Amino acid sequence: MRTKLPRPTDAELEILTVLWSIGPATVRQVYDVIRRRRPAQYSTILKFMQIMADKRLVRRDETKRAHIYEPAKPREWTQKQLASDLLERAFSGSAKALLMGALSARRASQEELAKMRRLLDEYREEEK
Repeated sequence: MRTKLPRPTDAELEILTVLWSIGPATVRQVYDVIRRRRPAQYSTILKFMQIMADKRLVRRDETKRAHIYEPAKPREWTQKQLASDLLERAFSGSAKALLMGALSARRASQEELAKMRRLLDEYREEEK
């Protein structure tokens, strides 16, 4: 059975990105990373993380005084879910349209294009 979690908001995705980068952390640790990037309030980050625990986007270890949070799913799993959702909602399920949209939105480097070609070749080989 496929696990269906709610799609994270932009703010929740920012917190998940911090947790994927630094590993399991307290609210204070996440807040410290975010406030280095932009102005933020500790209470806002705390509230978001509590909501994320309720939504099962993160797991919370409450065995110590300072609760420790970690993502419920790995980065790759979440990216795949977000890409799948975007593919269906905005591109009518067309992978080609999604790729063309991504390439027209931001110029890819030669290195990125080479990696895409390799991935497509690997995908084609897996399909045989």
